[in-house]
Amino acid sequence: MAAKTKTPTKKESKQPERDKFDLEEIANSLTEAMQGNQTKVFTIYKQEDSLSGTVSKMDANTKLIHIKDKYMNIHKVHILDILKILDID
Repeated sequence: MAAKTKTPTKKESKQPERDKFDLEEIANSLTEAMQGNQTKVFTIYKQEDSLSGTVSKMDANTKLIHIKDKYMNIHKVHILDILKILDID
């Protein structure tokens, strides 16, 4: 009986790789947005539409950011899934 050989499969990375500076910048923007109760536009990994809302909670244990949209719905987004944070014009 011939042994089956496994062909190595490349796993798709969960998020695009970013350096420490990028992550720090996002964390600072999130903190500012939450403290100032500012509405921001969030670009989120693998989500077609951007999300606009205010940061209502940042959970350090789960690394989830709670974003409240204009309809008062809470969206829980992992911090590493946030690609960009912009001010609303």
